[in-house]
Amino acid sequence: MRSKSMTGGLGKAPHRSLLSAIGLTREEMNRPLIGIANTANEIVPGHIHLDKVAEAVKAGVRMAGGTPLEFNTIAVCDGLAMNHEGMRFSLPSRELIADSVEIMARAHPFDALVLIPNCDKTVPAMLMAALRLNIPAIVVSGGPMMAGPDSTDLITVFEGVGKRLRGEISEEELLHLEETACPGCGSCAGMFTANSMNCLSEAIGLALPGNGTIPAVSGARMRLAKQAGMRVMDLLEKNICPRDIVTEAAVENAVASDMALGCSSNTVLHLPAVFREAGLNLDLDIFDRVSRKTPNLCRLSPAGADHIQDLHRAGGIAAVLSELKKRDLLNLDVLTVTGKTLGENLDALNARVLDESVIHPESAPYAEQGGIAILRGNIAPDGAVVKQSAVAPEMMQRTGTARVFESETDANDAILGGKITKGDVVVIRYEGPRGGPGMQEMLSPTANITGMGLGADVALITDGRFSGGTRGAAIGHVSPEAADGGPIALVRDGDKIRLDIPARELELLVDEDELARRRAELKPFEKRSDSPVLRRYSRQVSSAASGAVYEDK
Repeated sequence: MRSKSMTGGLGKAPHRSLLSAIGLTREEMNRPLIGIANTANEIVPGHIHLDKVAEAVKAGVRMAGGTPLEFNTIAVCDGLAMNHEGMRFSLPSRELIADSVEIMARAHPFDALVLIPNCDKTVPAMLMAALRLNIPAIVVSGGPMMAGPDSTDLITVFEGVGKRLRGEISEEELLHLEETACPGCGSCAGMFTANSMNCLSEAIGLALPGNGTIPAVSGARMRLAKQAGMRVMDLLEKNICPRDIVTEAAVENAVASDMALGCSSNTVLHLPAVFREAGLNLDLDIFDRVSRKTPNLCRLSPAGADHIQDLHRAGGIAAVLSELKKRDLLNLDVLTVTGKTLGENLDALNARVLDESVIHPESAPYAEQGGIAILRGNIAPDGAVVKQSAVAPEMMQRTGTARVFESETDANDAILGGKITKGDVVVIRYEGPRGGPGMQEMLSPTANITGMGLGADVALITDGRFSGGTRGAAIGHVSPEAADGGPIALVRDGDKIRLDIPARELELLVDEDELARRRAELKPFEKRSDSPVLRRYSRQVSSAASGAVYEDK
């Protein structure tokens, strides 16, 4: 066991003395030491209950003969960090969380890990750490929040701001939304980034069936946590490690599941970063290739009215996978943390759709193509990302007039100030990974466009990114970003921009001679943050097209 390098032999008497100081008996020291990486804190709704989840995990580990030892990491709530400086720190937190888990697991050589994330950056960070360390590990999330009354959620509140400004709802109605739309603990109720990644953790095979959809408030969530604690001991006994599970075949399964579920566009950032830790390449072309052949079977909020609790009731992720199986779109022989293959798991679960209004059968999908599309053109030669399943039909093809902003704040002020009109294309630049720095989410401007009644008439293009709760013609991750001299830096007010999502095209309708003249006049990028964290991040981070990971130097 790895832990014996810390606990075994004469020379480790001082180490055993320190472990005695924390209350461990000699019997506990002789058992496998299982690290419980917990992202619990008291400010993130998705994490306020993770102490209870961790207790259940530890109970499972003890029942199976291990000694659990819990440690914590940071966690940022993207909703609370939105639309102020805090959002610049959200994506960088992913790298810090992965690094902190690695540091703890190498400094204290645990024999295996149970990873307890729940919100946007914690889930990919935990997956990254698991693959980097490659010791037996399992992920168990805190589960999704329930929806509010009348099928409301956090996005209802964001869009309520614009509705209030238009006079569509009263101040009292907005206050009611504030107090009811997010009724309790869990990751926000729609197919936003956190739930997308929790569902994909299950589809990849690093989490048990049910991980993505069992509600946070359910007793079944605590049972799942106990099962995860027991399962990690079996993984240790059989020496099944994350890279035995995450293979090239699992890459295809992850992306196919992503497309069928209609997941957040942020998965296009996180999945490449996760698979990179296993030495596997996941570029934008894979997303587009798989999207073109994978049916979109779910339209959860923000694309529709259903929520994760409805997906769970309808059969969960296993039911969605059972439909993809019918089209031969899955690699069923891949190993999972159950110790069985994906195909064996689906058979054991008798996986099937229980409510076709929530999960459409593959014979009658919402769309024949997946939820995400990759666009290219002279604005985004390295690619841009759009959640096409959440775009109004009339916005799938559109030519509009550019309204250019150098920051999210300026754009948001213009939207709420009534300065954006039908037919405009809002362009927000210098908000990419390096330029932001930190690649802010743009939920406020996209929600306000919808709230102001412009969702079917205005597109938004940015080298930043979007919340999983964003809907509308919102094109993000434009690469190269403006800070790297990307063509988005050359767009000017009044330019015409053509968007054609079915054709995967994004074009600035300006001739090449004019673009060359503008490039010659382009001033070098200059933006200095007063944060040492962000300055380091800006120097080290790669393009969004490759997952916004740290460059190896």
